[in-house]
Amino acid sequence: MHQYSLYYLFVINTLTFLLYGIDKYKAKKNQWRISEATLLMMAVFGGRIGAWIGMRLWHHKTKHKKLKYGIPVIIIIQVGLVVYLNTIL
Repeated sequence: MHQYSLYYLFVINTLTFLLYGIDKYKAKKNQWRISEATLLMMAVFGGRIGAWIGMRLWHHKTKHKKLKYGIPVIIIIQVGLVVYLNTIL
């Protein structure tokens, strides 16, 4: 089970990271953009590290409060949840 979880986390984080890069590229070219809701949901579904790295690497969405503060909050909540679940299981 843990092996599949690691594969899932690798894929979702890689995909989220790439979405941030694609959105940054499209922003520079004045093209259709990926919605902030989609970017946030990718982080919620496990792509939090990919989102954080994408924001930092491409300096993308760093001024949007929803993402600037939302991604770290998501990371803290999810890490806390993992720690909690590991203590009760």
